[in-house]
Amino acid sequence: MNIFQPKLFTSLKSYNKKQFINDLVAGLIVAVIALPLSIALAIASGVSPEKGLYTAIVAGFVIAFLGGSNVNISGPTAAFATIVAGIVAQHGTGGLIIATIMAGIILVFMGIFKFGSLIKYIPHTITTGFTSGIALTIVIGQVKDFLGLTFDPSLATVETIEKLEAIVKSISTFNWQALVVGIAAMAILIVWPRISKKIPGSLIAVVAGVIMVKALDMNVNTVGDLYTISRELPEFSLPELSASSIRQLMPNAFTIAILAAIESLLSCVVSDGMINDRHNSNTELIAQGMGNIFSGLFGGIPATGAIARTAANVKNGGRTPVAGIVHAAMLLLILVLLMPYAAWIPMPVIAAILFMVAYNMCEWRQFVKICKTAPKSDITVLVVTFVLTVVFDLVVAITAGMIIAVVLFMKRMADVTSIRTWSDPKDDDVPDSERLKAIPAHTEVVEFEGPMFFASAEKFSRIPIKDGVTTIILRMRNVPALDETATRTLFEIYRICKKSNRTLIFSHTNEQPLAVMKKAGFYDKVGAENFLPNIDEALAYAETLQ
Repeated sequence: MNIFQPKLFTSLKSYNKKQFINDLVAGLIVAVIALPLSIALAIASGVSPEKGLYTAIVAGFVIAFLGGSNVNISGPTAAFATIVAGIVAQHGTGGLIIATIMAGIILVFMGIFKFGSLIKYIPHTITTGFTSGIALTIVIGQVKDFLGLTFDPSLATVETIEKLEAIVKSISTFNWQALVVGIAAMAILIVWPRISKKIPGSLIAVVAGVIMVKALDMNVNTVGDLYTISRELPEFSLPELSASSIRQLMPNAFTIAILAAIESLLSCVVSDGMINDRHNSNTELIAQGMGNIFSGLFGGIPATGAIARTAANVKNGGRTPVAGIVHAAMLLLILVLLMPYAAWIPMPVIAAILFMVAYNMCEWRQFVKICKTAPKSDITVLVVTFVLTVVFDLVVAITAGMIIAVVLFMKRMADVTSIRTWSDPKDDDVPDSERLKAIPAHTEVVEFEGPMFFASAEKFSRIPIKDGVTTIILRMRNVPALDETATRTLFEIYRICKKSNRTLIFSHTNEQPLAVMKKAGFYDKVGAENFLPNIDEALAYAETLQ
């Protein structure tokens, strides 16, 4: 599969009028869905509302144009909200732009170096843990607007725990009118999908919320009360770079890139199953990278593939990247013509929309299932990642989660490795396959089971050898891998055998261990004649040494 092969150019070869109409309709519907979400996610990210549209327009267009999926729709997503808000709080919008562009560059290199398939090595427990953690942080971050609370300006509200403390301290400022609007919006978001799937419930909730506040003259904060709304087109702007800013923002850039890669490729996999297609993962990573670079250059926030919007695209007939391009063009038109009216949207409605987004992404059923059925090591990784996402941030959570997952995996692999000495064929507990093997006199057969690596090397160093044994056969059939530490152990075993005038024979050494032995010089030291392809030839060779 080619590294870079945009689906747009291959799909246009057989494009027709009927498909264009389907893509046009799908693109228009997805744009209507993306409008309130883009605004809400921008606000949750701590930036002005129009930046959410800038992201959906610029990144949505670039990724659709260059992407490796026929139907993936990209734009701002809830997964980035807490990360972006943290960057903005610490480094300002300038720092966010630099981090977004850096993340885009990282994604491009991930695609060029074919990292698309490596994403599968991130454990499901980690993705579930941080996804659930992000969902909870979004909910906590929106409680203020849902309840109409007023925070004291002196309170720190950057971290999730700080927001919780501010909510408790400000509960006396509760606004019942804001709660009424928020509950009404939540009811619409829950009930409306059962009435109609063509018109998004978020749009109906926005319209109903505006009517309630305006018609009843309710004392409820709106977007316009807290933000300056702009209908200006996104402008190209280069950020001011410095070695210090790059160094400080590099961890955030890597987090954005990894999260964008995971979510985008997951969205592609889901959509592949819906349309019986196959995406090009490396092309998609390059496109996501270019989309984030351009999003940053035009004042947007990080973007990635959005599973819900992608599913809506497929369900409404979208089958080529043209639908994604139409979605971006429609949002551009909305930005120019209708953006000032976004100032009327009540903040409790925005909070309600984000509550639903958090619920849909939290995977609580999967979380509970893992806790009930998975091994304790997997549950540990899940819970630690979840807690660290909420208490600290995604950088700490993913790093700690991966370290714990790797350490526990190595322990598990070391636990399943074993060493076993063949017994006398007359013993009752000897397997039939071994009972048929005649072991020559003064010969010991030792079978290694499992990967030989640094965590298990100490086990393999303890070979129980009886007195009078002059030949030792190491059966390696069930050793799939060997590392440098284990190779040093084999050198030590060989040295001990040489010192005691014992011959060391290897039986059925697999490809990877044999390659490592040759590279380390162990193969030549032991001698090619002492490496036999199977146990029968190894036993026969041992017989000749008596």
